[in-house]
Amino acid sequence: MTRELTSTQLQALKSALQQRRAGLLDSIREQLLDTERQSYAELAGTVHDLEDESVASLLEDLGHSQIDRHVEEVRDIDAALQRLAEGNYGYCVDCGREIEYERLFVQPTVRRCLDDQKKRERTFKDVGQPTL
Repeated sequence: MTRELTSTQLQALKSALQQRRAGLLDSIREQLLDTERQSYAELAGTVHDLEDESVASLLEDLGHSQIDRHVEEVRDIDAALQRLAEGNYGYCVDCGREIEYERLFVQPTVRRCLDDQKKRERTFKDVGQPTL
C-alpha cells in the first residue's frame, strides 16, 4: 500500500488527537468534581415533590451521559493513537484502502473509508431499534 499522507499531515492529525484527548480529560475531571460538589439532594432542593425529584434525576442522568460520551471519545482517540504508533492509521479497517486526509482531518478517529462507512450504516441502521 502506498502512503499518501505526508509526515506533516500525520503529525498534524496526531497533535489534534492529543489536544482533543487532553481537553476531554479536563472536561471529564471538571464534570466529576461538579458531580461530587452537587449531590442529588442539592439538585432536588429541600422541597421534595415529584417534579423536583424528576428534574434532579434528569440533571444527574444528563451529567453522567455527557461523561460517558466523553469517555467513549477518549477511547476512540486512544485507539487512533495506537493505530498511528503501529503504522496502520488512516487505513480502512474493512477494506484496507487509505482513508482520505480530508475525512481524517474532520474526524481523526474515523476507522473506515467513506464507502465502507456507508455500507456499515445501511447494514446496521435498524440494529437496536425497537420493533412492534
